[in-house]
Amino acid sequence: MKQNILFGGYTRRIGQGIYRMTLDTEKKCLTNLQLIAEEINPTYLAVDQYQHLYSVGAINNAGGIAAFSLNEDRATLLNHVVEEGVSPLCYVAVDETKNLVYGANFHQGVIYVYDRKADGSLKLASSLQHKGNGPSKFQTSPHVHYTDLTPDKRLVVCDLGTDGVYTYDITESRKLIEIAVYQATPGAGARHLTFHPNQKTAYLFGELNSTIEVLDYNKKSGIFSHLQTISTIPENYTGLNGGAAIRLSKDGKFLYASNRGHNSIVTFLVDKNGGNLYSPKWTSTQGDFPRDFNLSKDEDFLIVANQNSDNATLFTRNNKTGSLTLVQQDIFIPEATAVYPL
Repeated sequence: MKQNILFGGYTRRIGQGIYRMTLDTEKKCLTNLQLIAEEINPTYLAVDQYQHLYSVGAINNAGGIAAFSLNEDRATLLNHVVEEGVSPLCYVAVDETKNLVYGANFHQGVIYVYDRKADGSLKLASSLQHKGNGPSKFQTSPHVHYTDLTPDKRLVVCDLGTDGVYTYDITESRKLIEIAVYQATPGAGARHLTFHPNQKTAYLFGELNSTIEVLDYNKKSGIFSHLQTISTIPENYTGLNGGAAIRLSKDGKFLYASNRGHNSIVTFLVDKNGGNLYSPKWTSTQGDFPRDFNLSKDEDFLIVANQNSDNATLFTRNNKTGSLTLVQQDIFIPEATAVYPL
């Protein structure tokens, strides 16, 4: 069986845009690297149910988002929605129910809401500027890093600059109404979030302190509350590290997170009730700066993108134990920061 895997990344050195590779599940390898769209620094990707691809995008000095139509061997540009003097986004997510796309602007600390047109192109509907800061030198201003949906289709936003996790309702006029804020550990650097299938437990990755905060989510109120904090790096590790991506298996039994610096994927077992994490195990990513990784659609494989060493690494995954086994390394992919299985 063959599966398509998309890669987004920077175009600062040798990258040219959005790439696609083929995952051969029988031969257990990634092959056939293809550039499917030239785009400036498409560092995050999302695909809707109609095969419209949305990525971080830019035109010269104007940053924002780009929309594409996916076909067999190419992604055809539909439109850009950009602003002069604004940096590109860092996160993109699709809301199929409301026909919206959400974007996070890290440098400006802004949330963007886009209307998705019938052909898949986008139009800016609203935006919201965050305020605040945190105790770290990397938190002098708000840095919105994640804009995605809760299980009950609210918008949840992680702000690395304020250590805040914000819950918003979205009005029919596309305005965001704040209904709750969870304050993570000061200096944690709230980066990304993922939900357990039980729809009431969430896992928050702190980029700056390399921890995962396990949270309880109350659907009625939209409020998050703290359950547990656990480190993603070994106790004896003293080097620099930054938390990056976080993924949960569909059965809710295993949580994975990537460490940039320690250059590893940490695997946690999840309590059977869908709560606390335990028994961390570390697997080398065989590369430098694993900005993103993802599970294949069947979850039999895990693909890591090592940004600084321009390589991907492929692991098989044991569905019963969650353990990872290296099957392919040094797969060339330039400046990759996003892995998206189709």
